[in-house]
Amino acid sequence: MKKVKVGNLTFGNGKIYVQSMLNIPADDIENSVKQAVELEKAGCEIIRAAVPKIENARLISALKNAVSVPIVADIHFDYKIALACIDAGVDKIRINPGNIGSDDNVKAVADACRAKNIPIRIGVNSGSLEKELLKKYGSPTAEALVESALHHIELLNKFDFDDIVVSIKSSDVKLMINAYRLLAQKTDYPLHLGVTEAGTQRMGIIKSAIGIGSLLCDGIGATIRVSLTADPIKEVYAGKDILKACGFGEGAEIVSCPTCGRTKIDLISLADKVEEMLRTVEKPIKVAVMGCEVNGPGEAREADVGIAGGNGEGLIFRKGEIIRKVPEDKLLEELKKEIEKL
Repeated sequence: MKKVKVGNLTFGNGKIYVQSMLNIPADDIENSVKQAVELEKAGCEIIRAAVPKIENARLISALKNAVSVPIVADIHFDYKIALACIDAGVDKIRINPGNIGSDDNVKAVADACRAKNIPIRIGVNSGSLEKELLKKYGSPTAEALVESALHHIELLNKFDFDDIVVSIKSSDVKLMINAYRLLAQKTDYPLHLGVTEAGTQRMGIIKSAIGIGSLLCDGIGATIRVSLTADPIKEVYAGKDILKACGFGEGAEIVSCPTCGRTKIDLISLADKVEEMLRTVEKPIKVAVMGCEVNGPGEAREADVGIAGGNGEGLIFRKGEIIRKVPEDKLLEELKKEIEKL
């Protein structure tokens, strides 16, 4: 994979970066900055902002002064907005070269980005595919999306620009997977993964986990965004969880049993509390929350540390070995102590 610098990050170095997008109007700089700070605290590694008007480029410098993560400007139709954001110090420009006018406009953006070592993300979307490609393929097929992306890559290459990241998103999960797999065979530019318009938090996470997760397990992707009709912080949490599930994440991971008739404690509530506690634990550990003393330590013997509930009491165990028995109301407290020892 070609290496591309985005601010202080490098795409193509084996790490997968989680990003999200502000959902505050660009005119509201104060609340946009506030949301960006909250996203950074939640673990967001790249923040994108829509910049619909040229005067909104002021938002870029405000964000740069407030957070340390790279800022991406999302530009549509007016190449002059991209130029203004470049002047404001943006770290990456996201455009669809096909909707910002003539080749001269694309060249102006490419020249300005090259002069300041700012990469461009080509954003192809099944909902805004070129009319000629829709006519050729009959619908936004994987082949149509890839042809569009390759055309835009060639356009930027024509203007001697090579710091490129590509995304080809669709709300159709199977289409998205097939398109990215096909594109990965045809280019070595870093790919930004996402299921666009994935939906509300419940369904959006499911669709994103399938789409993004399948590609990550194939070794495809340098950066991801989980697009949800929800608080952007939920996108960050979901993205980090998908990375963990695919073996790319950092920090603690929880495993817990689904409960059954042997469960004698309120395991659902306990597991939720453990999961929330682990959000701030950066150690690369696996923590088990199991429902019974009989099978818990055995089924979760690969966990670094865990708890198993009983009838009014529970077990603390490490790698399947029981350490001690504690009262049920002390399980969470005792688990936290064991995690701190690791």
